[in-house]
Amino acid sequence: MSRTKSLSLILAGIAVAALLAWALMPAPETVSVTAVRSDYFAETVEDEGRTALRERYTISSPIGGFLRRVGLEPGDRVEADDTLFELEGMPAPAFDARTQMQAREEVEQARARVEAARAELEARESDYEQAAADFSRNQRLHLREMVSTDELDRARTRRDSARAAVRSARYQVDVARFELAAARTRTEIAGGERDGDGQAALQVRAPLSGVVTARHRQHEGPVRDGEAILEIGDLDDLEVRVDLLSMDAVRVEPGMRVVIERWGGDDELSARVRRVEPAGFEDVSALGVDEQRVPVRVVITSPREQWRELGDGYRVEARFILWEDDDVLQVPTSALFRRDDQWRLFAVEDGRAVERAVEIGRRSGLRAQIEAGVEAGDRVITHPGDRISDGIRVRADDRDR
Repeated sequence: MSRTKSLSLILAGIAVAALLAWALMPAPETVSVTAVRSDYFAETVEDEGRTALRERYTISSPIGGFLRRVGLEPGDRVEADDTLFELEGMPAPAFDARTQMQAREEVEQARARVEAARAELEARESDYEQAAADFSRNQRLHLREMVSTDELDRARTRRDSARAAVRSARYQVDVARFELAAARTRTEIAGGERDGDGQAALQVRAPLSGVVTARHRQHEGPVRDGEAILEIGDLDDLEVRVDLLSMDAVRVEPGMRVVIERWGGDDELSARVRRVEPAGFEDVSALGVDEQRVPVRVVITSPREQWRELGDGYRVEARFILWEDDDVLQVPTSALFRRDDQWRLFAVEDGRAVERAVEIGRRSGLRAQIEAGVEAGDRVITHPGDRISDGIRVRADDRDR
């Protein structure tokens, strides 16, 4: 065999071996990649909240009585000193048949006492007229010295006594009339009926201008003193209460910027932390885990026209801005993993995955700050799985570049 032919066979064998090795080589792993970028970054805490009135006024019945129907409904606007509801006296209790019969008998007895008092008055008036006439006659005779002074004094005494008896008889007539009126009243209200709309009523007025937020009583009926009837408040003074985990609440300070989102409107709302309450409470999460939470009060600073649809007790989501900067090197948190007590990620270089150790700073949701290990523009694998290792060939998914 010639030397040229041998060399050709060797080259052919090498080519076949190379083709076989290439065919048996594992295919590159398809991965999603993204570029490390320097952009705006904010460390945040997010949680669900509820709108609440900063000042809520519960309007209660000042006295026990009979409540007239409340016409105001939740959402109605009221001005200061407007009448909110009216109270009147309780109707008399209904009488049974026996008591009604007794009441009618008392009326007849009272009417008889009136007649007797009138007759007594007539008799006393007659006695007074006689006594007054006797005194006048004795007075004329005394001037002629035909009647002694003692006799004149006795006549005067009889006249004065008769006049006093007339006054007493008149009082007895008045008393009898009052007793008759009371007996008639008891008979008229024996059915337990109210006096009607003409009865005087106590008007309870609004202490301030605002909106009716709740109505505890609508229908007429008896109420106790102190029983809640309405709640009113000023929706322009609406705030948001967010119950944060205590470990998050310690990082929140008054004046901190807050973003209100997913409240139902198209735009996010700006807000500020007004107060972090000093006392927390224990709550149970949806998963049955005991949590210690702290109420945080947030004031909406966006113009009222942007959130006029919000009312008391509406659900919102609040994002507390703990820290922010416009130029921060960052990567998705899904690109990071722990190994040997250090944060690492896979960069893509020349079609291969290269493991790098990195130092991270702040983390917030889906992004993490990178302090060392990569530079802006480096491409990193966003979701490294178990099949990704240092030096493995990868093929970047163009959709995530």
